[in-house]
Parts: sequence; structure tokens; C-alpha cells
Amino acid sequence: MESEIAHVADAPRWLGTAEMRAWRGFIEGSQRLMEVLNRELQSLHGISLADYRILVMLSESTDGSVRMSELADGILSSRSRLTHQVRRMEADGLVARSTCVEDGRGVLALITPLGREKLAEAAPTHVRGVRSYLIDLLDDTELATVATVFDKVDAALDARPPV
Repeated sequence: MESEIAHVADAPRWLGTAEMRAWRGFIEGSQRLMEVLNRELQSLHGISLADYRILVMLSESTDGSVRMSELADGILSSRSRLTHQVRRMEADGLVARSTCVEDGRGVLALITPLGREKLAEAAPTHVRGVRSYLIDLLDDTELATVATVFDKVDAALDARPPV
């Protein structure tokens, strides 16, 4: 009897019809949106959406540089994946790397003048896509709801125990 109770308590709460529709809509819509934004940046500007996000983060810092560990956290990437990506971007002349003067151990990624040019070229394409495929489709109430939903998602993810 005890094992039956434990089994019932451990049983998943399967998604209902409305919940499944919301979940699948989120997965499919967000993946398709990212794919389209990525494809537009690659075909028109020769950079990926991931490259674009790095250039944005670097350009928004006071001196155009960010520690690699902060950059990885900021773009939600593993450090090894980011290192590979930054090496490729460095070979393309979009970023440079240097040792952190403060502690001598950390590595900084810096946006180059070419990186700033590429970002300035690509930003209008990216913003048009974000507006066309998401922002302009929603009214102010829907935009506020999306923001609230993802604030809750972020808070829940931040509060979870490490895996």
C-alpha cells in the first residue's frame, strides 16, 4: 500500500489540452522565430544570431569589453561553446581577446571597429524581424503579459537547485 501511495505521489501531472497547446505553441513559435532571425542575419550580413547577441552585449558595455565568463552567462552559453565562437569571431575581425588587467587570469572579449560596423549594419535587419514576427503582432496588454510570464519563468529557473 505504501509503495502505491509513493508511486501516485511521484506520477507526473500530464498536460491538459490547453496546457499542451500553450507549451507546443511556445516551443514551435520560439524555435521558428530564432531560426528565421538567425537565417536573416546570416544571409544578409554573414553573422549568426549568436554572433549578433555577443556583439550587442559587448557594445553595451562601457568600454566595449566583457569578461568571457560574464559573456557566457549573459548569452546563456557554455564557456567552451563561447570560447569556440569568440575564436571564430576573432578570426573574422569582429572581436579581440585580451587578458584582464585586474587579475591577470580572466580573459576579456572586446568588440573591434569592424565588429561595431557589422553590428550597425545588422541591427536594423534584426529589429525589423523582431518587430515583424513578434512585437508588432501584440498589443500593449499582450506584451506586458509576455514580459510577466517570462519574469516568472526566469524567477523559477533562478530558484531551482543546481543540477
